[in-house]
Amino acid sequence: MANFKHKITIYLPLLFAIILMAGILLGIRLAPKQSQQGNIFSMDFSEYSKVSDVLGYISRDWVDTVNIDKLEEDAIVQLLENLDPHSQYIPASEFEEVNEQLEGNFEGIGVQFRIEKDTALVVSPIAGAPSEKVGIKAGDRIVIVDGDTIIGPDITTQDIMKKLKGPKNTKVDVRIYRRGESGLLDFTITRGIIPTYSLDIAYMVDESIGYVKLNRFSATTHEETTKALRRLKKEGMHKLILDLRNNSGGYLQAAISVVDEFLPDGKLIVYTEGKNRPRNYAYASRRGSFENEEIIILIDEGSASASEIVAGAIQDNDRGTIMGRRSFGKGLVQEQVNLPDGSALRLTTARYFTPTGRSIQKPYENGKEEYYKEFHQRFINGEVFHADSIHFDDSLKYITPGGKIVYGGGGIMPDIFIPIETGDHLVYYNKLINRGIIFDYAFEYTDTHRQALSRFTDYKDFNVKFSINQSIFDDLITFAEKQGLEKDTNGINAMKEDIEIFLKALIGRNILDNEGFYPVFHQRDNVFLQAVKMLKEENKG
Repeated sequence: MANFKHKITIYLPLLFAIILMAGILLGIRLAPKQSQQGNIFSMDFSEYSKVSDVLGYISRDWVDTVNIDKLEEDAIVQLLENLDPHSQYIPASEFEEVNEQLEGNFEGIGVQFRIEKDTALVVSPIAGAPSEKVGIKAGDRIVIVDGDTIIGPDITTQDIMKKLKGPKNTKVDVRIYRRGESGLLDFTITRGIIPTYSLDIAYMVDESIGYVKLNRFSATTHEETTKALRRLKKEGMHKLILDLRNNSGGYLQAAISVVDEFLPDGKLIVYTEGKNRPRNYAYASRRGSFENEEIIILIDEGSASASEIVAGAIQDNDRGTIMGRRSFGKGLVQEQVNLPDGSALRLTTARYFTPTGRSIQKPYENGKEEYYKEFHQRFINGEVFHADSIHFDDSLKYITPGGKIVYGGGGIMPDIFIPIETGDHLVYYNKLINRGIIFDYAFEYTDTHRQALSRFTDYKDFNVKFSINQSIFDDLITFAEKQGLEKDTNGINAMKEDIEIFLKALIGRNILDNEGFYPVFHQRDNVFLQAVKMLKEENKG
């Protein structure tokens, strides 16, 4: 009997996974929020179910108490693990956090902060947010929230977010330490709706070239993008660099709407199809705001899903140039079903195909771990360093209307490949970044020189008048040594200009957000510089 109990314990997770799915298929009726086919759980299973009987038997008669709720959630996760890498269960406790970035807003006080020396330090209050309106400033340390002290080695970002977020029009009391003040400062903040932007920055590179960077495709992305395009066109833009590097995707419809701005009416953008989802085509449907001007789209191995829809539509319609490195390779479409307890299921229900008919989904038959390891495999096989290390099967070959050869089966291959720079001269520079040392120094420098830096009110002024002098540079190297990074004279000399530019960009971000970062960082961003060079050469032609 003891052996029987031991076996039951070992196989319980798998057994409950099987039982739970049968139970869901048999008994649960849900109304999916976004499903185009109605209730995805509306199948009729009228025959006897052995697993349903076993579930009832274990629940009723197993020797120990069973936490059914936890077993159900564990079982759902296990079930989805065996489907595809992007089907996902979202517990009720995480639902709001997971969804808010795609919804375009959340409710709270509106501050960007980081944990610095066991304390929540305000990087910057969000413009127009309740925190800014009451006088919270960059550099403030949040010490007490609603009477609870929130400092110490065990405090986490999640702990602080839970205390600061809350329904709009509710109040939260915070006590702040501010450098130069003798005591703590008290603020009562009324929470509000805080926008989360998917557009990092939009600015004019020169008199004709505009630059737009999107970090995701959310409910507000199309509105943000069209607003930026209109503004840049008024400033003289007739060539565009759209940066989708490290953009992991988001809403399918947001991607379609953005592409619609670049393609003439009637052009195919994307189509989707699944076992229980008929083929659904999306076409450009109106006069776009940037249909005839030149466009270059930047991608890399972090560009996925909705980003690949945009790049694929532009590439397959011979509309513009794709530059960078091969994208991630996610060509699956998920639909979200909200469950009665506040949790949700995101189930893959279809694949999407680019206008030439190619699926860019990379293989996932060997499991989720191998699926995500493929990213690291690109470094091992040399793909990110040499374009000729990438090999496509001829069966994956497609031809665009303009005669260009493109491939499916694993991401979007750019028209112009830009490798990652490599070499021994990069070792010290990469350690400064990967260990977070240069980020920490930039923040410490900003914090101790905040008053002097406050004179810069726009990135052009900052870019022209602020520089990393030898004293600041030497101080960074000394700071790095104290953090355990051994001094490498050859590496430092080889990358001195790059280190100075990146440090200046980080300080710019600390005082001017992304507007202070990207225009400076781009001075040493090889992919960006190649795009600018190409657009300028076309002007000469």
